[in-house]
Amino acid sequence: MTYEFEASRVSGDGNAVFPDELIIDDEEEVVIHRKPKLIGCKETEIRFGAIASIQIDKHILFADIIIETRGGREIVARGFTRDDADEIKELLSW
Repeated sequence: MTYEFEASRVSGDGNAVFPDELIIDDEEEVVIHRKPKLIGCKETEIRFGAIASIQIDKHILFADIIIETRGGREIVARGFTRDDADEIKELLSW
């Protein structure tokens, strides 16, 4: 099953025009961070087996998700609702 999460446009983290997106695909066992741009988008894909840690940085209304890989790469997705951040962490923590 594929789960798609989009950051809030009012989070104040540069998401007003191009909000961050996280796509979690259980069947392919990957998480994709997509950062849209004016032309195209930046997309980072990480396999579940490469995830070393998942952190949630909760603010008053919104939360940032930090995914670190075993190789030292880091994905920072900003401006998700706190409930979405908790669900994302639960989906990625097995």
